[in-house]
Amino acid sequence: MVRVAPPRTKWYLGKTMKNPRPPSRFHVVVDAADRLTLEEQETLVAVLNRRLADRRRAELAADIREALREYERAALRPATPDEIMKEILS
Repeated sequence: MVRVAPPRTKWYLGKTMKNPRPPSRFHVVVDAADRLTLEEQETLVAVLNRRLADRRRAELAADIREALREYERAALRPATPDEIMKEILS
């Protein structure tokens, strides 16, 4: 197992942060991930990607259920794509 030394300057979301105080949970997690092996980091990324996809699916399903409820209450009306675009652009 080869450990890689963590970088001296930390990059989070494209921004350099030197000695952030107090450390946020995000920074703690990123620092902990830096201490993982490359294989463990790849596994972590895969797990997080699956969880994000699951969360997005759940949010989409909730949005669809809400849209169906609105449609059933007659709060929405059927529209063509051209009508929708015209409304968006107006």
